[in-house]
Amino acid sequence: MTDKKEIKPKVETTGHSWDGIKEYNNPLPRWWLWTFYATIAWALIYTILYPAWPLVNGATGGVLGWSQRAEVASEIEAVTASQSQLRDALVETDLGVLARNEELHRYAVQAGGALYRTNCSQCHGSGAAGAVGYPNLLDDDWLWGGRIEDIALTIRHGIRNEDDPDARFSQMPAFGDMLDRDQIATLVDHVQSLPNGADPLGGAGGALFAENCASCHGDDARGDREIGATNLTDAIWLYSPDDEILTSLISQGPYGVMPAWGDRLGEYGVRAVAAYVHQLGGGEGDAETQIGDAQAADAPIATGADPSNPADVPFPEKGDGGAASRSE
Repeated sequence: MTDKKEIKPKVETTGHSWDGIKEYNNPLPRWWLWTFYATIAWALIYTILYPAWPLVNGATGGVLGWSQRAEVASEIEAVTASQSQLRDALVETDLGVLARNEELHRYAVQAGGALYRTNCSQCHGSGAAGAVGYPNLLDDDWLWGGRIEDIALTIRHGIRNEDDPDARFSQMPAFGDMLDRDQIATLVDHVQSLPNGADPLGGAGGALFAENCASCHGDDARGDREIGATNLTDAIWLYSPDDEILTSLISQGPYGVMPAWGDRLGEYGVRAVAAYVHQLGGGEGDAETQIGDAQAADAPIATGADPSNPADVPFPEKGDGGAASRSE
């Protein structure tokens, strides 16, 4: 029998062997090596030219001094500069006639929508439908008034906050200190019946209402926007018509707080958000600032007109006095 001779490979092995299987030490393709070396060279050049290495309080800046944040800030600044004329016009325009300049109003609504989603949606919701204790901005039920000027005032100064001395302020007493449980239960039943057409001053509940509640909510229970007293007849509940919730509200008194946004948003931002909220669904208008449909068709405001110039936005002799749109 002939002895098997070991065949020597043309390529050296690495010396590793597994179950008799040896690993060849084949060189890498030259093109692959040069590509690998090129990536190393590119990485070194990149770390020299651009921000790369993290440090304790930042990172290396790079020879070119390039920054993605700076580039974004520059683009934002360029867009802001291009809109400066519209921004200035929005600040100077009487809000009551803002809707009469189509271009400026459209710009204000779009800008206000972006500001709303950033600053207001956390409480009022992304769709502005509100939540328990946070007003729905889509309907025409207003605590402090639904004119665009009223909305701007509320946004600018807020509600019951201690940061702005001009904040809208009112406080419902805690009737738990003045009425017993049976009286509060009677008031709860009475308030729940008001949206169904019950007489606000009728019966035992009406007597309690007249003595304790009518001074703010009115003898007709329709509320008072001057002090933020709610309308109790419209079946729109800021909190809930539930027995337990109403008992707690009457006993303890609600005390909702809205921040003052004037300093944070600036006058431009306040006006933009007011325009956005006003057109959502329930915004109200003034008799002096409304344009009748026929008059609007006969004399539209040209796009690009200066809304701060009375000659460009003449008042009609008569307005329709109705609500231009619905929102809060």
